[in-house]
Amino acid sequence: MEAVVREWVLLEKSSIESLRTFLLTYVLQRPNLQKYVREQILLAVAVIVKRGSLDKSIDCKSIFHEVSQLISSGNHTVQTLACSILTALLSEFSSSSKTSNIGLSMEFHGNCKRLFQEEDLRQIFMLTVEVLQEFTRRENLNAQMSSVFQRYLALANQVLSWNFLPPNYILFHHADESVLLKAFGSRPSTSWQECLVDSKAMELFYTVHRKIREDSDMAQDSLQCLAQLASLHGPIFPDERSQVDYLAHFIEGLLNMINGIDIEDSEAVGISNIISNLITVFPREILTAIPSELFSSFVNCLTHLTCSFGRSAALEEILDKDDMVYMEAYDRLLESWLTLVQDDAHFHKGFFTQHAVQIFNSYIQCHLAAPDGTRNLTANGVSSREEEEINELQEDDRDLFCDQLASIGMLGRVASEHCIPLLTSLLEDRVTRLHGQLQRQQQQQLLSSPGPGSVDSKLLDDLYEDIHWLILVAGRLTCQYTQGETPLIPPTILRYLLKWPSQLTIKTTISLVGTPLRKASRMPGYNRLFYVICRLLSAVLRASEVESRATRANLIELLSPQMGKDIMWFLRRWTKTYLLVEEKLYDQISLPFNTAFGADTEGARWIVGYLLEKVLSNLSVWSSEQDLANDTVQLLVTLVERKERANLVIQCENWWNLAKQFASRNPPLHLLSSSVQRTVMKALVLGGFAHMDSETKQQYWTEVLQPFQQRFMNVINQENFQQICQQEEVKQEIIATLEALCGIAEATQIDNVAILFNFLMDFLNNCIGLMEIYKNTPETVNLIIEVFVEVAHKQICYLGESKAMNLYEACLTLLQVYSKNNMGRKRVDVTAEEEQYQDLLLIMELLTNLLSKEFIDFSDTDEVFRGQEPGQATNRTVSAADVVLYGVNIVLPLMSQDLLKFPSLCNQYYKLITFICEIFPEKIAQLPEDLFKSLIYSLELGMTLMSTKVSQLCLEALTPLAEHCAKSQETESPLYVATRHFLKLVFDMLVLQKHNTEMTIAASEAFYTLVCLHQAEYSELVETLLSSQQDPVIYQRLADAFNKLTATSTPPTLDRKQKLSFLKSMEEFMANVGGLLCVK
Repeated sequence: MEAVVREWVLLEKSSIESLRTFLLTYVLQRPNLQKYVREQILLAVAVIVKRGSLDKSIDCKSIFHEVSQLISSGNHTVQTLACSILTALLSEFSSSSKTSNIGLSMEFHGNCKRLFQEEDLRQIFMLTVEVLQEFTRRENLNAQMSSVFQRYLALANQVLSWNFLPPNYILFHHADESVLLKAFGSRPSTSWQECLVDSKAMELFYTVHRKIREDSDMAQDSLQCLAQLASLHGPIFPDERSQVDYLAHFIEGLLNMINGIDIEDSEAVGISNIISNLITVFPREILTAIPSELFSSFVNCLTHLTCSFGRSAALEEILDKDDMVYMEAYDRLLESWLTLVQDDAHFHKGFFTQHAVQIFNSYIQCHLAAPDGTRNLTANGVSSREEEEINELQEDDRDLFCDQLASIGMLGRVASEHCIPLLTSLLEDRVTRLHGQLQRQQQQQLLSSPGPGSVDSKLLDDLYEDIHWLILVAGRLTCQYTQGETPLIPPTILRYLLKWPSQLTIKTTISLVGTPLRKASRMPGYNRLFYVICRLLSAVLRASEVESRATRANLIELLSPQMGKDIMWFLRRWTKTYLLVEEKLYDQISLPFNTAFGADTEGARWIVGYLLEKVLSNLSVWSSEQDLANDTVQLLVTLVERKERANLVIQCENWWNLAKQFASRNPPLHLLSSSVQRTVMKALVLGGFAHMDSETKQQYWTEVLQPFQQRFMNVINQENFQQICQQEEVKQEIIATLEALCGIAEATQIDNVAILFNFLMDFLNNCIGLMEIYKNTPETVNLIIEVFVEVAHKQICYLGESKAMNLYEACLTLLQVYSKNNMGRKRVDVTAEEEQYQDLLLIMELLTNLLSKEFIDFSDTDEVFRGQEPGQATNRTVSAADVVLYGVNIVLPLMSQDLLKFPSLCNQYYKLITFICEIFPEKIAQLPEDLFKSLIYSLELGMTLMSTKVSQLCLEALTPLAEHCAKSQETESPLYVATRHFLKLVFDMLVLQKHNTEMTIAASEAFYTLVCLHQAEYSELVETLLSSQQDPVIYQRLADAFNKLTATSTPPTLDRKQKLSFLKSMEEFMANVGGLLCVK
């Protein structure tokens, strides 16, 4: 094969044709040839056809004529061979990743693909369709016929899954072609209209699927073919009418295929993919233009399938199946619903309400225990008891089913008038039953003390699991924000809150929400929706109160930590969204509701007080339950992260009790995990900046921070501290202090940074001393460095010059101690886990955070240290550059090529290197020789062998380095010599190598700066490249492209206007010759 391509221009056309004929004949005459040998010979035939396709030396029509004869022979072995020939052609022409390495340019491969997809690909599809039509006419298929049928069906799938090159795309020099094609989409050209848009094609594949649907392997191929047909778009449709007709025919066929059958397991994902493609690819105006009865039938079918797949998915979960096909299909259909109902402008109001009701009801039923639900019931209705063991191995349902719950919550809001009352009544019922069970157990204990063994554990487990799912759904239905978004009341619920009756007094609201154990049905008008929204909150508070009472009755062993987590999670979401809402975020807000839960209201004060009491209770009772304690302190942070809520919080006695207990490390708060203690400290600090008079504020800080500071100083100032420092009690005290310092830093805001920075600086100096003492205790060392990382991350952008210098000095001293303690330490254990290099990662993160001040600096516009800055630091002794370069002196010798295999270390290292090059390029030139060589080698390594992201960072680092060289004009410096080497690397990357287009802009910018710096060397590279070209056509194309690239009469300079012109010319250059010399 390689020899034929190499000697192609020397061979006669007849010789090549004879060789191709010989190879085909050789395979035909040897039906028992080993599969590998046969496939390799056919691949050689495909390469010959491909090589001859552009210069027309090989006529593809003759190939297809021969294949057609093989297919019509009726011999199954010969038909299989014909399929192998067509498959080889498809693989060879399909993409840059599958094509053979035959030493031809990427432009050649791209042009071959373009020609092939316009005519020959369609011919293969027509041949395949003929075979499929022939087989569908036969009543029964024997094993050999089925095998042939399957091969051609797979071939049809391969054709329909073809990534069509867009019209204006000539070359593809990407390592990953699919990235580009995803942007353009897979769009057959107008020449495919007759064979694809015509309803006969889709009818054929519907017929095929009905015939083979019980064969799971073939069913996947046929459904994939239909899924591809469901995603047709682009020029293949001449107008909207043809698109509407096609969609209508397709949906009719789909409904005929689905209705009246029991869907097989192997069909679920395929069918969901078809529906998903129809909804996401076809615009809403096309979807709604089909006959209304047909569209209604389609939505009804979608509703039925969603409910059915949801039930099957729940069953899969119970049986713990490895292949969760129904779960995948269910998720895909829920995503389709999300797309449909979010774009509701094309549908009349309430169109999806009943459908949403059915899906919501079905979901709730699947997650409730019998008799109301079907959870834990296998297909034959038998209860399963294995769920508890399974769940212990899984991540939290809240995260595992995050997208699913979000979709169900959205559908619940579509049908809120049904779903919110249903959810509320179910939750109220389950909490009431739980309360009754726990009361009965308490009475039994008082009477006979029988022990927990007499409890009906199955009944309790079922109740807890019911409450778990009901709260998760409630949290997603009433609150729709995700991490990082501003929490807003969902518009649907806001509309009902606006209907809140003005006659509903605050007393009535408090009675409804503030007496959790009172039955809601005793309230007048309790079923009206604005009441129900309050009742839903009340039901969760009631579950919380039942939990609290059981705790006081010593029934903790009967409680579920999972329910406690769910309650905290719900209340946190509710607090963020509904408590003291920011009126400016809404066009209109319900005045009665705002009167109930707005600022300075009795309802808000009651809620805050209750939540604080619950937080304190949880931290006392559940200190050993890490996840529950974490959810609890996250609620605590939510209560104080906004000033309006914090102002209410500090008025509560429980808040001051919590502050005192935590500051004095009284049990059981000192038993909390270190991460939870960190978050508690963050919350206490945030609370301290609420609105208080100066005397109260002084008292608060005295009670929160002074004991904490005093205790720490007492420990480290003991004369025998170095002897007792490794004692567990002492170590725990030190670790608790360090975690608290991280929490204090995390609480930094622009209005508290002055106080917190001064407080933290005293500790930072002491922490440096601890580095020396705990140098052989990696966990403590890492935590000390993390304190510095957090302080720099949260506070550096607010610091004025003198304060920043204080921090730089502290960081420099820390690095010096770290360096001394790690002198001569070798990192050679390549099998070690990444966590063992956490100190290096933290050091790099610290340096990066210090550098960030050069990009983000609020100290000039916000005088947060007014009255505290002693004036300009005229005798500045330490700068960010000094600290960072000292840190680089530590990091560079330790960062081996093996360590760069760890993704987080690698990314942080190159991020740091790029920052330094961008901010202090002059310092790079001043590095000691060994470190300079190490850094330059790192950049080359990152450009050539690392990920796209890392390569891009390295290219971005080159530009400022080259600019510095151009300005300094030191032509003998090592940096100048290194940039000359990088010119060759970037030149080769752009002109000779495949690369991802994400890097093209960064590479072009670096290339321009390097060309400005080394114009003679650039000209030499161009001349060398041109002189190596033996093909005069390629020579001329390259010469013209390079001349146009640098067409300006003046030499390139570091002028912005000239640079922009060059970058634009570079785009044209890449389009014209970018893949010309990329060889595969």
